[in-house]
Amino acid sequence: MGFHLLQRIGSMQVRSGIAVSPGVVVGPALVLGSENFRIPNKFVSRDAVDVEIVRFNTALNQVCADIEEHEILVGEQLGSQYAAIFSAHLLMAKDPRLLTEVEAMIGEEAYSPEYAVSKVLRGLAEQMQNLGDEYLAERASDVFDLEKRLLRKLLGESREEIGNLTQPVIILAHDLTPGETATLNTEFVIGFATEVGGRTSHTAILAGALEIPAVVGLGRCLAGVSGGETVILDGDHGHVVIDPDEATLKRFRASQEHNNRVRVRLQSLDTVESETQDGQRVYIYGNIEFPEEVTQCINRGADGVGLYRTEFLYLGGNKEPTEEDHYEAYCKVLNACGDLPVVIRTLDIGADKVPARIRDRFADSQNPMLGLRSIRLSLQSTPLFKVQLRAVLRAAVYGDARIMFPLVSSLLEFRQAKMILMDVMEDLEDEGIPFRRDLPVGMMVEVPSAVILAEEFAREVDFFSIGTNDLIQYTLACDRSDPSVANLYRSGDPSILRMIQTVLEAGERNGKTVTVCGQMSSDPRFIPLLLGLGLRQFSASPHSIPRLKEVVRNISIPEAERIAAHACSLDLARDVEHYLLGELGRICPDLVV
Repeated sequence: MGFHLLQRIGSMQVRSGIAVSPGVVVGPALVLGSENFRIPNKFVSRDAVDVEIVRFNTALNQVCADIEEHEILVGEQLGSQYAAIFSAHLLMAKDPRLLTEVEAMIGEEAYSPEYAVSKVLRGLAEQMQNLGDEYLAERASDVFDLEKRLLRKLLGESREEIGNLTQPVIILAHDLTPGETATLNTEFVIGFATEVGGRTSHTAILAGALEIPAVVGLGRCLAGVSGGETVILDGDHGHVVIDPDEATLKRFRASQEHNNRVRVRLQSLDTVESETQDGQRVYIYGNIEFPEEVTQCINRGADGVGLYRTEFLYLGGNKEPTEEDHYEAYCKVLNACGDLPVVIRTLDIGADKVPARIRDRFADSQNPMLGLRSIRLSLQSTPLFKVQLRAVLRAAVYGDARIMFPLVSSLLEFRQAKMILMDVMEDLEDEGIPFRRDLPVGMMVEVPSAVILAEEFAREVDFFSIGTNDLIQYTLACDRSDPSVANLYRSGDPSILRMIQTVLEAGERNGKTVTVCGQMSSDPRFIPLLLGLGLRQFSASPHSIPRLKEVVRNISIPEAERIAAHACSLDLARDVEHYLLGELGRICPDLVV
């Protein structure tokens, strides 16, 4: 379903952002940041209107009393100049226009006091932010504060905090941290959208892992959204519709029915192998963030785990994970996979994201994406690195484990990492602890230097995995989490296609397997292209595996080579992506809606 209207139509608003986790859902908004709790009812019964107006006036009087107390207290302790802040708040709370507008919404339209308060105050805040005056824009925060005070009085002990949801909601927030995203209750959080963020941020990756439809990078828009408003979130195309009209809801329901039919049909592919029409076997692995996701991979017929991210062990709290923490997490996945391969990537976060006790060891980085992160962090913190390597080597006894180093940019880095791995093997042997010595060792190809030296790397690694997310970012020099340059971050850029081809050719000449594990490999549009370039191994988000199988099973290698040749002849990313979308529509019409 594609919403292409990007303006206000009546009360309906359509916002466009970046689609990061597929699915189209509808539900009431839970606006985080200023409100942090859900407005349970949008309407009240007509015969309760008078009572609800009294309830609003009672809450308003209580808020005014609280503000007056704060004004007096601050005046006594800090002086009248600071007390004036609360005087301004009090004037706003007692503004007759506020009282009139809210009472009219309750009395004439039967809106609940909670919804009316949020609607009126957020409308005022949005007007202040759009006046073009910096001082007035800053005063919008005072309006949000008043909204929060009134809602707390109105909801009292019955307010429903995010951790205690009892009904489905769509979360709208300025941003969600990876830790906040990881703890979302997927039973009640049916989707989320944020004002900031990029396609390949950790929050976006977690949304896909949790299979929560999500859109990020909407830009500033929450001031005009009230909790409880109906929202359509289109995680397929990156649109959020606020307060949709009946025609829009009808289109949504039709799209949802279509998607459900396709999803049910694709379930039949869970038990079949990925094989092209001319009999070429293609391996599709799963990317996972948490051990629990391995079940999704197995159920969808994945050929193993092509990327096991291990950052969750560090993002869940402020303590350093122990060797046993690592070991138990890896064993859980290996035991579930049986004979299927599991590629474990070592720590891939920056020094700014690790627990504080570890962070103190490093100087602050001015630019985290170009600073101390990934393999660089591991090499500068050998004890931290060895803890993880010991756990991987020990767990590898129980399955087909492989280890992969991220963001390798030079031969020296790879050799240093492998040397530390050898040291850990010697330590385990001296201690008499069982481990696997013949563990395959590979590397992520994520920076241009690794592509340029692909031939040299191919002589030393056991396998390559191309991480297109970072490769695109570093090649095109655009921050993948910055919405303002989202239009420049293009998987179909000719330079990216040439880089992938370079690595594939180096791997083939040296007998080394190559996998693509970035977002590009989860996008059905790019599967014919990658097959045509010679790729035979993909690693994708679990929910996308059935769609990738559908594409593979509906194309032959000669046809894929034809598509790749034409795509590589095009000069612009937009032309490449438009062409690939058209070819996908011809090969698998159901996957293009």
